[in-house]
Amino acid sequence: MLPLAGVTVVSLEQAVAAPFATRQLADLGARVVKVERPDGGDFARRYDEAVAGESSYFVWLNRSKESVAVDVKAADGRRILQELVDRADVVVQNLGPGAARRLDIAADQVRVNDEAKIVLAITGWGSTGPWAGRKAYDLLVQFEAGLPALTGSDTEPARVGISVADIAAGMYGFSGVLAALYQRSVTGIGASLEVSLFEALAEWMSQPANYAAGAGVAPPRSGAHHATIAPYGPYLTRDRKTLIVAVQNEPEWHRFCAVVLADPSLAHDHRFQRNSLRVANRAALNAIVADRFRALDAVTAAGLLDEAAIGRATASSVADFVQHPVLAQRDRWRPVQTPAGRAVALLPPIDGWNGEARMDPVPALGAHTSAVLHELGRSRAEITDLADRGVVQLADDHAGTSFS
Repeated sequence: MLPLAGVTVVSLEQAVAAPFATRQLADLGARVVKVERPDGGDFARRYDEAVAGESSYFVWLNRSKESVAVDVKAADGRRILQELVDRADVVVQNLGPGAARRLDIAADQVRVNDEAKIVLAITGWGSTGPWAGRKAYDLLVQFEAGLPALTGSDTEPARVGISVADIAAGMYGFSGVLAALYQRSVTGIGASLEVSLFEALAEWMSQPANYAAGAGVAPPRSGAHHATIAPYGPYLTRDRKTLIVAVQNEPEWHRFCAVVLADPSLAHDHRFQRNSLRVANRAALNAIVADRFRALDAVTAAGLLDEAAIGRATASSVADFVQHPVLAQRDRWRPVQTPAGRAVALLPPIDGWNGEARMDPVPALGAHTSAVLHELGRSRAEITDLADRGVVQLADDHAGTSFS
């Protein structure tokens, strides 16, 4: 049995951060009821059509969930939402500023009569403070946190190529709910949790912030090379292959000089005797390393790096990653059903449970509306009436599990 079997999560979620948190709860066995608007649902459904017409974001973030399409602004829809919340162990939302309170699902409103509830709010800039009412999206948060000031070339910043602020917030939301579930198992008391995208990414910016505060200057943008460790980055071989080299400490630096560069004296060159000096003299160092790699083919260079026990990688494309031998040989890919047909997805990275993680279908909008309303005691005629009035949207229902 998976560790969160028997836990029910109700989530009013959009886009990435909250869906990432709740999908991981679903991976571990929680029942996740995703409440969506009838008029299109989660807007991440329409980010792209890359997976046989389905959004790559939505397929990634929403497997193993139940979609209930309800107009929560309508009186009857509000009652349905409240019944769902009443039966849930965990309530999650990343709605716009003020929306949760208007729907009576802010933490203090949910927990006033049931302190065992766990309520997670994922916000942009925090629910208090000068930017509490301001919209936040991943790219905006990346720039406000200073992340693009660390990426890109020396002439132009660059967005990190994945939704890193959303992912950071989703990870902290996931771990926060896990901690709250443990606390509740010991004390019987739930929790009112909040994670902001900005503060989640701010935590991940702590090392460069410490560096800037201590050194009086921010780490420079250095392309694919590490800003504060050298040599640590890509080098082109004679046969036009790119190897990524990672020298992390002084013993490695000495071996790198002796074996890979074939010049042990470089380890004692006054410009390169410790990492901070190698970073300060990066241009001279990179010229030496680049010259050496241009004289070697990729196979020979990789062999020398392995002989010296230096970390290395190849520069992979996304297509290369999908075909990566580590993922294939460790059997990490699984089929997942979507409304458009079968797709593939990676197993979650945490292994060791008594049973494999859930890899259930990605739901169509409203796929579980009818089944869940039946659980809440609505008759077929009542459900039809709600659908006719546009309060709910129905689709082909999957078999559901009853609320505990």
